[in-house]
Amino acid sequence: MTTLADSWQRQINYLRISVTDHCNLKCVYCSAGELKPLSHDDILTYEEITRLIEAATGLGISKVRLTGGEPLLRPNVSRLVRMVAQVPGIDDLSLTTNGTQLDRFAAELKVAGLDRVNVSLDTLRPDRFKKITGVIKLETVLAGIEAARRVGLTPVKINMVVMRGVNDDEVVDFARKTVHQGWNVRFIEFMPFGDANASYGTVPSAEIAERITAALGPLLPHASKTGNGPARYYRLCGAAGTVGFISAITEHFCASCNRLRVTADGHLRPCLLDDDEVDIKAALRRGAGADELRGIMQQAVAGKRERHHLSEGLAAPARSMRQIGG
Repeated sequence: MTTLADSWQRQINYLRISVTDHCNLKCVYCSAGELKPLSHDDILTYEEITRLIEAATGLGISKVRLTGGEPLLRPNVSRLVRMVAQVPGIDDLSLTTNGTQLDRFAAELKVAGLDRVNVSLDTLRPDRFKKITGVIKLETVLAGIEAARRVGLTPVKINMVVMRGVNDDEVVDFARKTVHQGWNVRFIEFMPFGDANASYGTVPSAEIAERITAALGPLLPHASKTGNGPARYYRLCGAAGTVGFISAITEHFCASCNRLRVTADGHLRPCLLDDDEVDIKAALRRGAGADELRGIMQQAVAGKRERHHLSEGLAAPARSMRQIGG
């Protein structure tokens, strides 16, 4: 097995794969405006995804996350989970979801071999949930979170995108959940995407931490045993859960980036925030072998840039988060 490394000597061992661009929510920061969904023929099949992962393990990929859109909207996604879980060399298999289907599928996903889930949740208020997502589903999401915990898809991580003037007044409420209910909450700095409304303001992680500390006491550094991403973790005194910060804008973490993304339509994307992409679907569909697929992955990683430049006000990605894969 060789090691997949970019021009900056970053070791790439983590593959994030979008299985669909379809979503049943219309979150204000993700998909403002109308997006024409991909057809079934446009997206990678489960067999193609599995072939890609099997080839990737030969380059040192050991961690896979399934994303969307909303991945649980794709029919029988548990079959894909089962296929990936059986690939030798994959030691961590997770999924990011908006939680609206999780209550239905949590047990099935666990049996299929899924290790854990991340749930996107930006408010604890029903009226605000509808304003942010366009639907009335908060209770369904909360039930999904509990179902995931009950069947052992743990740790369940709750991802909150913090937007100034929209939901930033709830950061203390979310942090309090780590004490009283053992939640693992990650506060994510808002990033402008595609046609998503760039007028929403970013709340720096440092400011969020100050608000939490003022209300609930000091945040104690905590070393997370699970996770492949850039979050920095802390605990409040007496808390069973954790508080995490993903500071993509104010304290970018590009120097430690370990990931490669695959869009639902079969393009390798070395950086979430850069529009460089390499088509791998064409090779998969003409029957390319593992060595050729690895070569295409190496080509994509070789083009991985040193860092993103959103904080300097340069152009945001042209594709929406839904199209790239969250």
